[in-house]
Amino acid sequence: MWFDAVGDLVRVALVGTAAYAALVAVLRLSGKRTLAKLNAFDLVVTVALGSTLATILLSADVAWTEGVLALVLLVALQLVVAQATTRVPALRRLVTAAPTLLLHEGRVLEDVLRRQRVSTDELRQAVRASGSGSLADVGAVVLESDGSLSVVPLAALGDSSALADLPGRDAVGRPDGRP
Repeated sequence: MWFDAVGDLVRVALVGTAAYAALVAVLRLSGKRTLAKLNAFDLVVTVALGSTLATILLSADVAWTEGVLALVLLVALQLVVAQATTRVPALRRLVTAAPTLLLHEGRVLEDVLRRQRVSTDELRQAVRASGSGSLADVGAVVLESDGSLSVVPLAALGDSSALADLPGRDAVGRPDGRP
């Protein structure tokens, strides 16, 4: 059967359009952080938003206002957690994965690659994508909390202060003895 009643199709079209407009408005009001690269927490919120929108669209048992309230609640909770994690480092560590150093001054940290389930091929791909043809020309490769790989050329490494928050960085050290 293609559909039960024309009224159901009209409801999906009208409520779907209104729910979509409400979701876009809520996301625009919530700011760029809601749509940033996804860490695990952001992914959960995004999936929940999609699931809520689908429920609003397809379930006649959910009123539009209830659905929009659910969307606003999810985004508001995401904003509260984002604000709290910027103020409380322990909460940030609980909600967001820490970035991890995978390569330091041309040296691949094999044990870290294994623990983080990143292949040497993926590491090399990120280095090539950064425009470098040699691992020896790379100061650092970092697996970021959102799963992306950041590549810092050796010439741009400077005092390594951008790597200061990375767990295990002190163990790597520098050839000149500086931390």
